[in-house]
Amino acid sequence: MVNSTHGLSIGIERSGCEFFLTLKAIGTLTHKDYEVITPMIDSALGEVKHPIVNVLIDGTELDGWELRAAWDDLKLGLKHNKEFKKIAIYGNKDWQSTIAKLGSWFVSGEIQYFENATAALEWLKSNDEEADA
Repeated sequence: MVNSTHGLSIGIERSGCEFFLTLKAIGTLTHKDYEVITPMIDSALGEVKHPIVNVLIDGTELDGWELRAAWDDLKLGLKHNKEFKKIAIYGNKDWQSTIAKLGSWFVSGEIQYFENATAALEWLKSNDEEADA
């Protein structure tokens, strides 16, 4: 019997109309995961007329998606695509870089893949600091 680890954490911070989402997935994402994630994101973003969302996805322990979960992910991206400003995917697997490139077809914001968490955070904050200067 194979014992696989599975887990999901989500963080949502809000400042005015700007949101910072953090997601960490362990193992394989499932449809049930999206039944939890989607209402949380919909509810948080629904409170604001024109939300601006930056996302940090920690995929270092992500193994992939079930087929139905991949569909759920696509639907979530399409539903909120104009609200996403930047999505940083921090990972350690070659396929994650490809996923970042494919995701950019469905989301109006920028998506970048990083192998370093610090670089991912710096990139997410880069335009904010330039705007403040």
